[in-house]
Amino acid sequence: MKQQSLSFWDIWNMSFGFLGIQFGYALQGGFMSRIFQTLGASTDDIPLLWVAAPLTGLIVQPIIGYLSDRTWHSKLGRRRPYFLIGAILSSLVLLIMPHSPVLWIAAGLLWILDASINISMEPFRALVADKLPQQQRTYGFVVQTLIIGIGTWVASNLPWFISTLGVSDAAAPGIIPLSVKLAFAIGAIVFLGSILYTIFTTSETPPKNIEAFKNKIKEENSGAVKEIFYNIFKMPKTMFKLGIIQFFSWFAFFSMWSLANPALTEHVFNAPAPIEENFDFKVLDQSTAFDQQNESFQKASNLVGANMGVYGLSSMVFALLLTLYSSKRTVNRKFLHMGSLAIGGIGFLMMYFVPDPELLWLWFSLVGISWGSILSMPYAMLSSTIAPEKMGIMMGIFNMFIVIPQIVAALGGVNFLYGLMGEAPIYALVVAGLSLLVSALSNLLITEKNVISYYA
Repeated sequence: MKQQSLSFWDIWNMSFGFLGIQFGYALQGGFMSRIFQTLGASTDDIPLLWVAAPLTGLIVQPIIGYLSDRTWHSKLGRRRPYFLIGAILSSLVLLIMPHSPVLWIAAGLLWILDASINISMEPFRALVADKLPQQQRTYGFVVQTLIIGIGTWVASNLPWFISTLGVSDAAAPGIIPLSVKLAFAIGAIVFLGSILYTIFTTSETPPKNIEAFKNKIKEENSGAVKEIFYNIFKMPKTMFKLGIIQFFSWFAFFSMWSLANPALTEHVFNAPAPIEENFDFKVLDQSTAFDQQNESFQKASNLVGANMGVYGLSSMVFALLLTLYSSKRTVNRKFLHMGSLAIGGIGFLMMYFVPDPELLWLWFSLVGISWGSILSMPYAMLSSTIAPEKMGIMMGIFNMFIVIPQIVAALGGVNFLYGLMGEAPIYALVVAGLSLLVSALSNLLITEKNVISYYA
């Protein structure tokens, strides 16, 4: 079926659920390491505690993609049932997460949270390709990026903003501050609300022959695993090339999410997390010293989160400019993505070379340009290479190139690489910068004209 061009507001409505998804991801990315540190995790342990997130994506995304291609619900359609299920589960976990009493419970809840977010997220990518013609897909993915940027910035600033209202950042050893608990509760409400908005404002086109569609699905469902593996090994060459670009991009961002808090609280704000074993709480002076250092760390963590949120704001501005441009003109996706990744790489490196708290927002704004491109250009390029009836499963498989680098980083990759430079966690952000520069150069692998720039 030939897709009709949609208005900006139609595209906005179908993408609005990404606001909630990004609230979940921003709270997870900005504050999970802080939660882990508060519950006693060492810096070297943090990447491994994060391994649950990419592992769930590796398993969940291809399966959800496969199933959503083969789903038709009489009221909710093809993709929207998955939006709703993921939103309900994610919201519940966001409410519970900051109340984790011990480290292993927080790590387990991260596993459930990431799986739930993935259930909602993967079908959103496919929905754009379902509903938009080729000439509007860059525009559609950029609008998604605009909404993601808004969500990242607002969610990342929530603990800091709540703290400015008078909510305390102080807490007993091993207890998450109230400012973080309230931020996660707000995130849960926004997640579910924004998904419901998309569900109620966006329709999906049913298959021409519902009965034939259902009969076909019954025949195919027994071969789900075979179908997924078949498509992995038969993926288009361009998809594999894009996967190389994605590998280095997401290795960089995982390094940031997992280690930015310990790196920047120490290197930029000189307020590392206090280690409980170094204090004798039976001695009043030492107990007071721990409380002071812990409050300094929590306040520095608020500032790290707020500055990290700037990359969401920057990606939003980048996406807005790109939306205005791509709605009327074609863009060279290859060189746009290449330049954006290089700018982000420079931003990460500057956090090491110029560790000024007053300039941290600027370095994260450079990172945001690369983030805005990562969330739109690879998907726009990919959508030009795959068949519409396989859009869900191929988008799910493509997301393997997001989770595999994160698994590699979590299982020791980022610790090993930054350990070659020194013991300080700030070197993890140096690794992130170098990885984005490699990702930028990898764009030279893309040579297919229809992928680089689509002409209607």
